[in-house]
Amino acid sequence: MTSTKLRVAVIGAGAAGLCAARHILSSPDTFAPPVVFEASAHLGGIWVYSEETGEDAEGQPVHSSMYRDLRTNLPKEVMAFPDFPFDPALPSFLHHSEVLAYLESYAKHFGIQDYVWFRWQVKEVSPVPRGKGCPSGWKVTAALQGSESTECITQHFDAVMVCTGHYSSPLIPSIPGLENFQGRLLHSHSYRYPEPYAGLSVLLVGARASGVDLALQLSPVAARVVLSHRGPPVCGLPEDVQQVPPLLEVTKETVVFEDGSVLQPDVLIFCTGYQYHFPFLSLAQLGLQETDYGVGPLYRHLLPPQHPSLFFIGLCRNICPFPNFHCQVLFALAVLGGSCLLPSAVEMEADMQERLLQYLQDGRVARHFLRLDTRQWSYAEELAHAAGFPSLPPALQEIYDAVHASRVHSVSTFRGTNYRLLGPSTWEVLSDSTKDGDAE
Repeated sequence: MTSTKLRVAVIGAGAAGLCAARHILSSPDTFAPPVVFEASAHLGGIWVYSEETGEDAEGQPVHSSMYRDLRTNLPKEVMAFPDFPFDPALPSFLHHSEVLAYLESYAKHFGIQDYVWFRWQVKEVSPVPRGKGCPSGWKVTAALQGSESTECITQHFDAVMVCTGHYSSPLIPSIPGLENFQGRLLHSHSYRYPEPYAGLSVLLVGARASGVDLALQLSPVAARVVLSHRGPPVCGLPEDVQQVPPLLEVTKETVVFEDGSVLQPDVLIFCTGYQYHFPFLSLAQLGLQETDYGVGPLYRHLLPPQHPSLFFIGLCRNICPFPNFHCQVLFALAVLGGSCLLPSAVEMEADMQERLLQYLQDGRVARHFLRLDTRQWSYAEELAHAAGFPSLPPALQEIYDAVHASRVHSVSTFRGTNYRLLGPSTWEVLSDSTKDGDAE
């Protein structure tokens, strides 16, 4: 009896989708070449910069949240896919265009481009029973974007990898009176460069990566920059950036903070993150639901226990993304190929509930469950051990921790350091301009 090669649909041609396609192509005895559905005309996902916001020229939502002057807040030494390093001549902290060039080079090197269906947007993914005693397959319906006539196709696949990212659907918190604000209001998703804010009073809400970056960019041009957030002061911001408590309420012209202070900003920019968005899936049909932290329950943050041939690649936050995608993809393919056996659906659901409960008992809040931070290393190790592929090099964690400490010390200067990997467990600092006090 001749076995049929498994056919896998990959949704999205960003870093996660390219990683999925690369490893599917590397196992031609098990997998047919993938079909990578990409709604835009370009590969690279969020790393494709466009000055357009809202909708593009064809009326499609602009996916990318990239701003013109973004530089990575992780060095290339920990960003790279383990099997494809960045050009060592590049500095550690890269402009976004260099990351896009890296992904384009990755796609060319592994021959991925021929399998990307550009401008095909997936409209629906639903399970299709294959018969008694056989695993479920999937029906994927996609529509060609930008064509005068509506062209749709429906194809069947043995498995689906959802690689659509989570930086395109802005999350704006519910704040009393926000709908009354008469100044300019936007999410960092729609920010591109600082010049339009010259001479204005700008309030930034949220002090994670984008909030801090925008404060650094706006400080030289805006009349006033105020950063509203909960938590300790951010170290290393310019002296003219004022840090204040979280928002309490908003009126037509003013905002009130939790300490009772009042500000009258011209612009209110929410740097409050993003929400998961899978319009092509019926979560209930898959045994999933919206939770405080996103979609769940997913075994090992990857797959619905009732449908173990559907994989969500890249849902985790506060990680080294490309190495994380690499581990998740290899685990998923080991499951599909039969070399990594899964527990029963009941056992997988129980495992996730136990992990969430332990997380809460450690004093953490449910909405941050997918923020792995220091847990990313044990998570990657679990996947490697279960699926039988090499663990991530220990030096990655060491450099990641060193960068975190440097960033906590000063958000303005930490990108002045360059690193170099010498081996799986060894690395060095090449230069450190932070000691000179030079800001970016």
